[in-house]
Amino acid sequence: MTRERRIALLGLLVPLGIIVLWQAAAMMQKTPLFPGPGKVVVALWTNYPVILKELGITLLRAAIGFAVAVVTMIPLGIFLGRVRAVGKVLEPLMDMLATLPPPAIIPLVMLFAGTGDGAKIVIIAYAAAVPLLMNTYEASHSIHPMLSKVAKSLHLSRFETMRLIDWPSSLPMIVTGARLAIASSLLVSVTSEMLLSTNGIGTYLQRSQETFKIDAGLAGIAFISLAGILVNAGVFRLEKKWLFWHYRDQRPAE
Repeated sequence: MTRERRIALLGLLVPLGIIVLWQAAAMMQKTPLFPGPGKVVVALWTNYPVILKELGITLLRAAIGFAVAVVTMIPLGIFLGRVRAVGKVLEPLMDMLATLPPPAIIPLVMLFAGTGDGAKIVIIAYAAAVPLLMNTYEASHSIHPMLSKVAKSLHLSRFETMRLIDWPSSLPMIVTGARLAIASSLLVSVTSEMLLSTNGIGTYLQRSQETFKIDAGLAGIAFISLAGILVNAGVFRLEKKWLFWHYRDQRPAE
């Protein structure tokens, strides 16, 4: 057996061992407040139409908030990285926003945007904006000085420099920020629904907890985890496809 297969087997045995221990603990407790994996599977099968509907609402909100952050923060980050005087002035503000947790702005958003979908999308966009802006700014700010000299020798305008040099050079780090932003979008989407919403998977989990349907809540968590794995895998595949030149350069020489 190859080393890769042994690692894959160990990766499969760990969750199986956790499930066995979970089932044993549930059999010892014998309480509906601590359901075993079997009951969770039954709840998952029973409630999957509702869970899929609520999860779709959550993913849609997360996607809209993420898209808003991408459209606004990536150009802003490249601009701040290229126009260094403005970037230096705003860098303390960016550092402050990076340490401000998204739930902390919920009362302020509620004051100006209410509790509808718009308010939740604003909170999600803020959560996605911080890693996108910081990674784009750092990537654009740390571009090799030789590339700036190339732009000057080609008599490129500032906009052409940002589009033809800054954007491709910064793309690997921007994509890393995008992956962090996607995770933040999903996390904050669920959290905001628990506090502000009447629908979505966050509200589903909240109602399951309030009605002591712990197995249904765990089924919802399982769907969230599966959605996160699928989204992350899809983003990684797109990343390797779009940045094939970056991964090709990282391969060790034979």
